Amino acid sequence: MTGVNQIRKTFLDFFQTNGHAVVESSPLVPRNDPTLMFANSGMVQFKNVFTGVEKRPYSRATTAQKCVRAGGKHNDLDNVGYTARHHTFFEMLGNFSFGDYFKDRAIELAWNLITKEYELPVSRLLVTVYSEDDEAFGLWKKIAGLPDSKIIRIPTSDNFWRMGDTGPCGPCSEIFYDHGDKVWGGPPGSADADGDRFIEIWNLVFMQYEEQAGGIRTALPRPSIDTGMGLERVSAVLQGTHDNYEIDLMRALIGASAVATGVEPDGPHKVSHRVIADHLRASSFLVADGVLPSNEGRGYVLRRIMRRAMRHASLLGAKDPLMHKLVPVLVREMGQAYPELQRAEALIAETLQLEEQRFRRTLERGLAILDDGTRDLGEGAVFSGDTAFTLYDTYGFPLDLTQDALRPRGITVDTAAFDAAMQQQKAMARAAWAGSGEAATDTVWFGVKEKTGATDFLGYDTETAEGQVLALVKEGAEVSSLGVGETGLVVLNQTPFYGESGGQQGDRGLMTGEGVRATVTETQKKLGDLFVHVVTVDEGKLAVGQALQLDVDHGRRSAIRANHSATHLLHEALRLVLGDHVAQKGSLVAPERLRFDFAHPKPISDEDLAKVEDIANAIVLANGPVVTRLMGVDDAVASGARALFGEKYGDEVRVVSMGAPPAGSNSSGWSVELCGGTHVGRTGDIGLVTVVGESAVAAGVRRIEAMTGSAARHHLAAQARKLEQVAGLVKTSVADVEARVEALVEERRKLERELTDARKKLAMGGGAGGADPVKTVGSVKLLARSVSGVEMKDLKGLADAGKAQVGSGVVVLANTGADGKVGLVVGVTADLVGRFDAVQLVRVGSEALGGKGGGGRPDMAQAGGPEGASAEDALKAIEAALAAA
Repeated sequence: MTGVNQIRKTFLDFFQTNGHAVVESSPLVPRNDPTLMFANSGMVQFKNVFTGVEKRPYSRATTAQKCVRAGGKHNDLDNVGYTARHHTFFEMLGNFSFGDYFKDRAIELAWNLITKEYELPVSRLLVTVYSEDDEAFGLWKKIAGLPDSKIIRIPTSDNFWRMGDTGPCGPCSEIFYDHGDKVWGGPPGSADADGDRFIEIWNLVFMQYEEQAGGIRTALPRPSIDTGMGLERVSAVLQGTHDNYEIDLMRALIGASAVATGVEPDGPHKVSHRVIADHLRASSFLVADGVLPSNEGRGYVLRRIMRRAMRHASLLGAKDPLMHKLVPVLVREMGQAYPELQRAEALIAETLQLEEQRFRRTLERGLAILDDGTRDLGEGAVFSGDTAFTLYDTYGFPLDLTQDALRPRGITVDTAAFDAAMQQQKAMARAAWAGSGEAATDTVWFGVKEKTGATDFLGYDTETAEGQVLALVKEGAEVSSLGVGETGLVVLNQTPFYGESGGQQGDRGLMTGEGVRATVTETQKKLGDLFVHVVTVDEGKLAVGQALQLDVDHGRRSAIRANHSATHLLHEALRLVLGDHVAQKGSLVAPERLRFDFAHPKPISDEDLAKVEDIANAIVLANGPVVTRLMGVDDAVASGARALFGEKYGDEVRVVSMGAPPAGSNSSGWSVELCGGTHVGRTGDIGLVTVVGESAVAAGVRRIEAMTGSAARHHLAAQARKLEQVAGLVKTSVADVEARVEALVEERRKLERELTDARKKLAMGGGAGGADPVKTVGSVKLLARSVSGVEMKDLKGLADAGKAQVGSGVVVLANTGADGKVGLVVGVTADLVGRFDAVQLVRVGSEALGGKGGGGRPDMAQAGGPEGASAEDALKAIEAALAAA
């Protein structure tokens, strides 16, 4: 029973037998506590249950919770590898009562587990209680039978538990194990309490209060229980060691590191093996929970953990990336308890390998700079903070990595100078930005970002979370609050709302909190990674410092995801059908449709559009995976990933792969593109892709518009209904409607031709019994007629026919259109062009119409008149001009 997996199982089984629901570990990224960077205890996922905000279908629970302490307030990173019990990742076993049982039952259960199930000797156990908690003191005497000497009252905050500056809290009671006098140290509360002899293995928190801002405590609705037992610590006790790194799980990982490097696990490089083993767990679980290495927030903490381990791999002499080779061992050891490790194994290994490949390119040069800068420094010396900043800024060496590298030599870093260099860089960046042409109204955001830092975006993995208001802006200035009906801009420490970029529209949704509700109408990005939420307060007052529940409009986000993923598929399908010259020139990803602009010199045929649509839908129906990786931009482009228009790429990019790669291809997917947007989980989630339009945008740029999912289905259904209506109107079946419409169109064309011929004959005085339209004016023949319903292009043809009719003379035709405007044409036969100018004559007619002249050639000219002009006036004016000639 002493194996880690069995110890975990025994704990969970014991509490399940005693009426507790076994609840899965929550993700390492808290969704319900904006004050925490990572889950650091078992109770984090139950915080809202303890405060009465959330109800669960059980009143007792037990968990094995994944925890990370490597950033923010809870940071054990620097000590990992050098001590027996510090970890970045650890498991916290716990049992919880939400108003069901309290101190007596909690103590009874704990005592029965450790003395009967785990069979720890009572003689080795002692407990502490908060000095004012007489009730707990009495219960330990009654239930465990411990003498007063083994129930130690502690008057400090060590025995009054708080989750953070605010939140649930209460007195606690800790259970200690005595490793015996062979290990130095004294009991808790003594002068030698920091020794390793007495080790805390379990903390029972008696949750009675909620700590509010300003130190105010209020009673919880129902007193509750929260306990935490470090799995690594209790495993060390049960396996007869006081060193967590000697337990079977850690020895397996350390052994794998030793085998992979060929370096003894317990020799001079013991620390390096321990760092690698610990950091492998932290890195793998963080990646499995959706965190990827980056230069901000949680991703930066992950990068620090990874690079610290990778430096130790280098110290062990590893010439090639090492960490990814150890992932199968970790999955074998912990994958059964945490299936997410098995599901994400490939992603974890690839992420570790890519990060290590990238880091190794700069590690050698960075270490050389470090060696040069410390060559003359001895133990107790201080390393230049400016040089440490250069290592961080240029070579990606976090400060703690530099400190860790110098620690074995007893050299510290001038952190004050490091901080000063950091501030100077920020000042220079601000000055450069201020002169970059940004709108003056946006200057407020630089100051906000300096104060708040970048926003931690959670929206790749969740649509709900909690966030803390860090800044409010209204009308270009920071404010402390927004009241009912006011509209303003909100900056949070973390958010699931996607900020508009790369063509994808920003998210909408709700922000709610105690007494406040605000509608998010738009989400934007400022300065690259500051997410700004446009909100209108519906209820209460929104204030800086508030914790809010954040809920993205799920339906809208889902539709946007489908359209964005479909854009990638259409891009690749267009390239396959039209050629490699196809490159994106713009896009819009909205919930109801997508728009995609691309380079192509001519319209796309219906046949090619159908091919594009068929190819895209074939990938949709294949329901292949959509995988996101984080890579260096050069590596990503070298791997064949396509860059999309509108994206600004830094040193690292998200690479989105969709579908299975073509046979024989080295690609990671059918479509591989650089993209920071949100996407579906599998291509089948798109549902359907239908192209609804194709048009020109500019010279050499075409645009297609498309719909997906329900919108596409509704569009096609509406088109089908219209087709049925058309079939009904032309009195045929849907199957025959095309042939019937073609016949009707041809029939219409025939009738239009006949009508045009009839109008021409009528216009030229054709038909039986018609009066001769030709008269002689002076010595010149004149054919002058007023017509209607004749197209301008046909009017010139009629004038030519008139010229042939008269042989020698002038032809004047005035046509009154359906809009009431008059068109005028004058033709002069070739033999008279020397005497009469058609342009001059048409201008005479135009003046009579109230127009502004006309134009053409000496033998044929045209003009027009406004609505309501008189065609007869124009004919008379031209006739008079001929008579006077």
